[in-house]
Amino acid sequence: MRNAPRIFVLAIGLAASLGAAGGRAGSLIEFPNLSDRAPAKLLGYLARPDAGLSGMLGSRSNSAAPYPAVVILHGCSGISSHSAGIADRIGSWGYVALTVDSLGSRGIANACGSGFLDQPFDAYAALSYLSQLDFVDPARVAVLGQSMGGSAVLYAVDRDLAAQYFNERFRGAVAYYPRCGIPAALMTAPTLVLIGEADDWNPADRCREMMAHARPDGAAIALTVYPGAYHAFDVVELKPGIRVLGHWVEYNEPAAKDAEQKVRAFLAANLGGPSADEPTEK
Repeated sequence: MRNAPRIFVLAIGLAASLGAAGGRAGSLIEFPNLSDRAPAKLLGYLARPDAGLSGMLGSRSNSAAPYPAVVILHGCSGISSHSAGIADRIGSWGYVALTVDSLGSRGIANACGSGFLDQPFDAYAALSYLSQLDFVDPARVAVLGQSMGGSAVLYAVDRDLAAQYFNERFRGAVAYYPRCGIPAALMTAPTLVLIGEADDWNPADRCREMMAHARPDGAAIALTVYPGAYHAFDVVELKPGIRVLGHWVEYNEPAAKDAEQKVRAFLAANLGGPSADEPTEK
């Protein structure tokens, strides 16, 4: 059973593969952590719409710097080619995208089955770093995460949890198949939750319950539950699915494509970025 997280990492791509792709895709970077937290530096993968693979994937955009941006938080297996690919894809839509390596920065192989509490604060370290870049609009930054990272997204934008410690605010939050364990959610940003009905790792009913008890004075939470979809439904490498730590994880193409469309529309609506149907050629 101890080998299951390792199998999951191999299934979605090892972080080492980023090194080979770094020259033609985004950039492997190091940026300051929050002053009162360890380690002093965090690692990440930065993609921007006017350079590298994101620039190649996207058409010439009518938008110009400073760009809106998205912080990306990985799952319990750590940063991978999948989470870096999300940054490249979002970059091709016209956003700067930074995938934070929360585990590798601390020398941790994986956090599956154990949980990890630093990730929401890493998101704010990334927000602070992006806000200082001259090609990023600090007023238009969202946060997106999957699984453990999705749970961290919810924690990061809840006013009574991590958000209470920061004056800077995310303008939108996207959580793929998170553990919806906040009893009285009070979101500081519009939040989109995407989860599978068949998810036996983070049950969809917990997200329904969280929404039912969300405080009315918080930002809106939108929930989409995909019938027949399991945990990690957007990870194409998980085809066929596999069992990890007693849970089934499997790619679901219809759910993955619909979720991507919803995310793109959500980012456009909340960050003022380009919409999916907006002309991109000059």
